[in-house]
Amino acid sequence: MGNTGTIAAIASPRGPGARGVIRVSGPEAASVVREVWCGDEPLAEAETRGFQFGRFDDGRGTQPLMLLWMPGPRSFTREDVAEFHLPGSPPLLEAALERILSLGVRSAQAGEFTRRAFENGRIDLTRAEGILELVHARSEAERRAATALLLGGLSDRLAPLRDGLAALRALSEASLDFDETDTGHVPSEELEAMGNRLLDGLREATRWEARRSKGTDLPRVALVGDPNAGKSSLFNALVQDARALVSELSGTTRDVLIGTWDLGEFQVELVDTAGLDSDATGPDREAQRMGQRYLESADLQLWLVDPRGLTPADLEARFKRLPAAPNRLLIWTKADLHPAEGLAARRTRGAGPQPIESRAGAVHSPAQDLDGLPRLAVSSSSGQGRSELQAAVAQILGSEGPAGTPIPRREREIGIRHQVALNAAALALQGGLEAFQVGLPLDQFAQHLRQAGAQLDAIHGRTTAEDLLTRIFSSFCIGK
Repeated sequence: MGNTGTIAAIASPRGPGARGVIRVSGPEAASVVREVWCGDEPLAEAETRGFQFGRFDDGRGTQPLMLLWMPGPRSFTREDVAEFHLPGSPPLLEAALERILSLGVRSAQAGEFTRRAFENGRIDLTRAEGILELVHARSEAERRAATALLLGGLSDRLAPLRDGLAALRALSEASLDFDETDTGHVPSEELEAMGNRLLDGLREATRWEARRSKGTDLPRVALVGDPNAGKSSLFNALVQDARALVSELSGTTRDVLIGTWDLGEFQVELVDTAGLDSDATGPDREAQRMGQRYLESADLQLWLVDPRGLTPADLEARFKRLPAAPNRLLIWTKADLHPAEGLAARRTRGAGPQPIESRAGAVHSPAQDLDGLPRLAVSSSSGQGRSELQAAVAQILGSEGPAGTPIPRREREIGIRHQVALNAAALALQGGLEAFQVGLPLDQFAQHLRQAGAQLDAIHGRTTAEDLLTRIFSSFCIGK
């Protein structure tokens, strides 16, 4: 999307109304105003900001006009902007827009006004996303969540953290050039204390964003199980994106990975967490802590178990280590690699899930009763059992999810993007601090800080990939 030329679009909602608005932005906006303006009063100077009443010449006749003129850079896009407030008749608005476009102005693409505001430094990406959430808000809770983002709630929290990471990195790199006896040397205790304060700030920002986006939550489904149980393979298969690294080595997954799983009638948030390991240390321990928070907040846990060589006693022991959950499904993984007989056959009758029927006929899944857990066998590679899994999840959560109303995917992806980046930043910083305590060289510590800062830059929009920007802004309506 090129940030060039003058653009125009109808900015008011479709359909008839008392007033309609056509928005024009770009270097030729003043020329457009002069061409279409007519009336008893002379047109004000281009440097004068404000309202003016006259008439709009659409080439076929004239319409009553209230002109709002906002010269750049004191406008939303930081360009010259004209808003033509006209009678809200769709044919009249179309005639007025056609007249404007005949003057060499091009039609704006979806979200192009907001993107120009972003690219011209008027707003950062989080505020642009707040506008998107606000446009699509369908409840008071969603409106409040969008407004909090639009007013800079996340951006204002991240700015001092990003500056702090940059300052800590500079001190760390500068200390490389000084001995401990030099005045320019910064004691390691001071660097570590700064890092811990920043880590606390990242965690608080993560909690704030989790609270803010609660109003746009999809039902959350979390994958849980021992290392190498097949969680990452199933995650990739369900979200149809090879985002999770799959390896035979234990501990491959550290970051919390979040994706959207389309169940047909609605979507859920699918979370892949690190394999359960109570003896984890260093960055692995931080990954366990982060994963625990997501598991405890999940509306449904999918407990993944590789049944090969597993005894009922082993299963009981693993079950006791699971975090509490309101709903849980037991999934035998790698169904293409183990025979139908054995533990899976003894515990599972048939290929589909075995839910328990209550007296009222509703499906439930008692999280603390192993014998009563519904269960099924799934293969991520062959696809066996995936349709049954999808049906079971939809049956447990219901087609409208626990929040009562399915939320559009684009809004939920905003919260997901922020939380994934914040988690990655915290992991990078935590990993650097853990290693620094055991003697990591300062240049490598600075690299961890650089990685954490890059995640915050991506949230803010400083280093966001072009394809992601296009996807975000294309979700806007024409005229926004």
